[in-house]
Amino acid sequence: MRQGQLDVAASDFEKCIAAEPAYAQAYFNLGLTRFQQNQFDEAARLLEKSLRLEPGLRGADLFLGISQYRLDKYQDALAALKKAADLEPSNADTLMWLGIAELSSNDPASASMHLEQALKLKPGDVDILYHLGQAYMQLSKDTYERMYRADPKSWRVHEVLAQSFEEADRLDDAVKECQLALSMKPAEPGLHQLLGEIYWKQNKLENAEAEFQDELRIDPENFTAMYKLASVQIERSKPETAASLLKQVLREHPESREARYQLGRAEAQLGQTDAAISDFSQVAKASGPIEPETLQQCYYQLAQLYRRTQRLEESRIALNTFARLKQQADLEQERKLEDKLKRSTEPQQ
Repeated sequence: MRQGQLDVAASDFEKCIAAEPAYAQAYFNLGLTRFQQNQFDEAARLLEKSLRLEPGLRGADLFLGISQYRLDKYQDALAALKKAADLEPSNADTLMWLGIAELSSNDPASASMHLEQALKLKPGDVDILYHLGQAYMQLSKDTYERMYRADPKSWRVHEVLAQSFEEADRLDDAVKECQLALSMKPAEPGLHQLLGEIYWKQNKLENAEAEFQDELRIDPENFTAMYKLASVQIERSKPETAASLLKQVLREHPESREARYQLGRAEAQLGQTDAAISDFSQVAKASGPIEPETLQQCYYQLAQLYRRTQRLEESRIALNTFARLKQQADLEQERKLEDKLKRSTEPQQ
């Protein structure tokens, strides 16, 4: 069976059953073979037989549950997988499949709980993370529907709809919903920032700048809005005000590589070449979180500034680093696209 000779293995197990019809392991092995052949009806029948002969047979409830799931018999799958989880509470695969079955049975709360438990046992497992994401999305959808039923005229409903439309890239609809929320709660912290972010995605930089400024009038200590306002101002060739804002951000969050990168951009626009090189170099050497594209552009900016100051060898090294990081990012993007395509064609694998 391990060598892929499933028909030969099935024949051998059938002979074993004929010789010893009460041998549970033989039914289990034949059921597992039929499972691997995608014969889920037959697999379920054989696995059930093995469990009647030997209740609690290791692995039988798990593969029975998966077989029932494949047959769209979700309640039967849940019953088997719950037994499997009771028998092996530290088996990540069992917990994952229990979560998947619960998700298909419209129980995202239980699904998220079991998938979280599975993830603790297998951190970083892509399949578990995928289904956990599905569970969280379903939970969010259910919560939004309850919110709407409770008070369909609430400004919170419009805020949530704006966020939902933004995530779906329906930006015009997101703007309308956000404006409706603001008409009801014009001084609510966060709403102007949300609208500014949507305008930024639409490349309406003047509108985005105005919304971030309004956010800071409401909440002067909102350093995220401050950072975003500065970033938009750099795009709008306003480096002096941008640099002032970014220095405030960095006084509060000196570890922010993103803010220091933007400060370097502002200084480069102001012609403060040495200061810009210093800030870009700090970004490159630091170890805090940063977007891969930002790090790429940091080395590209360094390459240009080094060339401008005739530091040609340093410029060459920075440009080579930029090219290497870009190639790595392109390969990772290709991998993600391939994985997404695979999931769209085989969503349960």
